[in-house]
Amino acid sequence: MGPDPAVAAVRLAVRRVLEELPEGAMVLAACSGGADSLALAGALAFEAPRAGRQAGGVTIDHGLQAGSGERADAVVRTMADLGLDPSGSIAVTVDGTGGPENAAREARYTALDEAAERLGAAAVLLGHTQGDQAETVLLGLARGSGTRSLSGMPAEFRRRSDVLYLRPLLELDRATTRRACKAMGLDPWDDPHNVDPAYARVRVRHEALPVLEKTLGPGVAEALARTAKMLREDADYLEEVAARAFTDLEAPDDGERVALRLDGLKEQPRAIRTRVLRMAALKAGSPAGTLAAVHVDAVERLVTAWRGQRHVDLPGGVRAVRRYGKLLLGRTGEV
Repeated sequence: MGPDPAVAAVRLAVRRVLEELPEGAMVLAACSGGADSLALAGALAFEAPRAGRQAGGVTIDHGLQAGSGERADAVVRTMADLGLDPSGSIAVTVDGTGGPENAAREARYTALDEAAERLGAAAVLLGHTQGDQAETVLLGLARGSGTRSLSGMPAEFRRRSDVLYLRPLLELDRATTRRACKAMGLDPWDDPHNVDPAYARVRVRHEALPVLEKTLGPGVAEALARTAKMLREDADYLEEVAARAFTDLEAPDDGERVALRLDGLKEQPRAIRTRVLRMAALKAGSPAGTLAAVHVDAVERLVTAWRGQRHVDLPGGVRAVRRYGKLLLGRTGEV
């Protein structure tokens, strides 16, 4: 008799990503102790030795709740009992910009980067599910952030550290991971923050999505996740084209400024031009987390609707100006 269908589904998802990694590689599960990441950790502990890979686990103590250290210790014990070796916790300080959610995310990923590099891990597995993907799409839609935001979370990505992150559970729902935990005898922890309506994602999860399901019928989360996958393929292609255009349009310039030729930039289709402008702003030092479509639109008007505007100020102390047939982007005082 085989495992519970939910356990089998989670294990299969993990097995597929392990097959793409080098034999003998170390793989870490990022585990908060919630149902999704706990099911992921259990599946990794089972599949890794059978696939000839090493498996470890790490949990992040954000220090945002009383008793968070004890909770992290409990998660470490659970991971160790599953057979994940090494298993450990990392305490972080959440004090970045961009709101509490963004600050916690950045602190978490920085800690995971450092852990993966220290242990020589080939990849870090994250427990995001289909429900998380649907919420991400709806939040992007509300922000009006464009195709890339609507394409949701990628199944794999690398950060500045070049650590590979994988999300094997994006096609599974939360009911499956919770059932898998029960079948594996794992007791997930329900984070109080996950029901706190102060967070936009929580409101989407417990208010917006249920209303959509009630109004439009079941399957909304699955449809949103499927749409995100299609939009990601489109966005990936458009960004490849934009990257080539950026290289062609970038002009030599003294100092740390980014310079683009206005003649060729204006001729680009808007879908490519706005992506090139975003790339230029990021290269000039504007933070990705705060650079919004409204900022890019303002810079685009320097190219397509110039009426003598002096400059456009962007997040991160970056300024864009039009001068001598070029669009220049750099730190305030450099342009």
